[in-house]
Amino acid sequence: MRMLQRESSNPILSAKMLLYVLLCISLCYLAWKLRDGLRIGNTTDKYIFITGCDTGFGNLAAKTFDKKGFKVLAGCLTEAGAASLKEATSERLKTVLLNVTNAENVKKVADSIKGEVGEKGLWGLINNAGIMGKLAPTDWLTIDHFRAPIEVNLMGLINVSLALLPLLKKARGRVVNVSSIGGRVATSGGGYFVAKFGVEGFNDSLRRDMKAFGVKVSCIEPGLFRTPLSDVNKVLKEKMDIWNTLPADVKRQYGKDYIQRDTAKKHEITERFINEDLSLVVQCMEHALTSLYPRTRYSAGKDAKFLWIPLSYMPTFVQDFVILKSKIQLDDSTSV
Repeated sequence: MRMLQRESSNPILSAKMLLYVLLCISLCYLAWKLRDGLRIGNTTDKYIFITGCDTGFGNLAAKTFDKKGFKVLAGCLTEAGAASLKEATSERLKTVLLNVTNAENVKKVADSIKGEVGEKGLWGLINNAGIMGKLAPTDWLTIDHFRAPIEVNLMGLINVSLALLPLLKKARGRVVNVSSIGGRVATSGGGYFVAKFGVEGFNDSLRRDMKAFGVKVSCIEPGLFRTPLSDVNKVLKEKMDIWNTLPADVKRQYGKDYIQRDTAKKHEITERFINEDLSLVVQCMEHALTSLYPRTRYSAGKDAKFLWIPLSYMPTFVQDFVILKSKIQLDDSTSV
């Protein structure tokens, strides 16, 4: 026992042990990087379907994968969005009008995709379509404020996935669900966060259920990016519209200058954390579609990597402290 104690207190031995541990960590990291970099072969014969291609991540993804030679099928909500995308891409890319909340439309699109891909099946499905919905304190909202983002972001995503699973199983392909850091940490009231938490749950169950069929399922959790979805002016205008309909006693509880103070605070936080480069999310999509060993989760954006994802692993009281520090604090005289 004394001999062991002497050896453990030996500085040379301790240094050797530390070097050994660091070497093992370095070798493990190198092996992971090599494995992470392995890619599938030819992609020019592979079909992928992307939802929400009018603007934002979906639009850039459709253009990017078209340039890389994939056979891209792009779901657009509007004819204008589809026409604009067609003008910017090759003849390989095909657009379809898709409203993910319309079950009949989803079935029709799935049938057309089946006819397009044939026996090859569908290699990739990127569930990207989404809306922000109304963001405001929960006691300002009605059930209808919650319903819209849940219908689009969650139920629509599930419906499209179910309709295309037979084609994905045939190709032993990939599903990429675009969630959000809002699927880990809820910072405001509204259906957006409820829906994204639901996407995380669906993603996990789908990944485990599809493993036996060779279908790999990944989830992307972007931070705050400058897209039409996260247009700060639009979000604040919608909040003001709700404020104008609130009962007088609720307004009194929050204080008459609440909206002005909240707007200034949100603008400050947004400009501090917002990410401008949408390609960070598309790079995650690409890795999920082309890696031999796609990751189960991807984070994109500096705020996601260095704030929200780490915060999601913290105890609840730490999360509450950080999030509440970013909110307008009500005076005792107005909050009763």
